[in-house]
Amino acid sequence: MARYYAMSIEPNLFGDVCLLRKWGRIGAKGQMLVHHFGREEEAVELFLDLLRQKRKRGYRPRACVAS
Repeated sequence: MARYYAMSIEPNLFGDVCLLRKWGRIGAKGQMLVHHFGREEEAVELFLDLLRQKRKRGYRPRACVAS
């Protein structure tokens, strides 16, 4: 069962910063969670914390494939 987990930091229309977390099984509709922040530094801090947690559980980054 192939799964994916993706995170990205993006601005929104209101001048805030969002951390988007997407996960699920490849080929099926996944789930998404959005965290809103007033400052980019806060989003980066959570991003790095989540990245450390995922690496401890055995997740490894894969190269991005441009479509």
